[in-house]
Amino acid sequence: MREFEQMEMQFFVAPGEEMKWFEYWKQSRMAFHKALGMGDTKYRFHDHEKLAHYANAATDIEFEMPFGFKEVEGIHSRTDYDLKRHEEYSGKKLRYFDATTEESYVPYVVETSIGVDRLFLSIMCGAYCEEPTDNGETRTVLRLPAALAPIKLAVLPLVRKDGLDEKAKEVVQDLRFDFTCQYDEKDSIGKRYRRQDAIGTPYCITIDNQTMEDNTVTIRDRDTMEQHRVAIADLRKEIMAKVDMSTLLRKIADDK
Repeated sequence: MREFEQMEMQFFVAPGEEMKWFEYWKQSRMAFHKALGMGDTKYRFHDHEKLAHYANAATDIEFEMPFGFKEVEGIHSRTDYDLKRHEEYSGKKLRYFDATTEESYVPYVVETSIGVDRLFLSIMCGAYCEEPTDNGETRTVLRLPAALAPIKLAVLPLVRKDGLDEKAKEVVQDLRFDFTCQYDEKDSIGKRYRRQDAIGTPYCITIDNQTMEDNTVTIRDRDTMEQHRVAIADLRKEIMAKVDMSTLLRKIADDK
């Protein structure tokens, strides 16, 4: 990597409580990574045997890249080193007064630090796959988490006649305010599915002759290739439940 981008959080706690919060953030951050759906066995903790002089606990979350397990995020208990150094060089008191205990203290810090580039790389490595199909071909699929996929859905008319293309464009017009959509009418429906699989689009909506009769469409799942019919009026609600970031965040909360 020619650049390294990093996101950090420093969580301030009372002295003596740092190990409780260190364990909390270990589990919380691991829950985030596992919620991305790359596979629980792809992640592991690697506890530091040699600690920095300011730390009393440290661990890395590692992801199994094609070239082995590599660090994606670190969680560190930095004691009160950071704020004491700030006090020393700034001449300002950086203490917290606890009204319950009527004590004043320099907070301890639990830090989480995640490499943005490494997270991106781990997701791309975990999402990309090539798998055989029933007809002997190879399907390229980018199994991006639905909440992170840049294109949420594609709307595909089965054929460009009998009003199916106009109906498909109506569906796109209705959904484009809530989701990033693609419209594709070129080539066979199978080739269009494959194109969407390769760029990670979670769902394809197919407009067919039955749509013209009862206003229902087919939704195809990228990962399973399973299809089911749903009323156009219910599309927004069903897709939102699958691709909205809040769905991912709730899963993280449930896994903690």
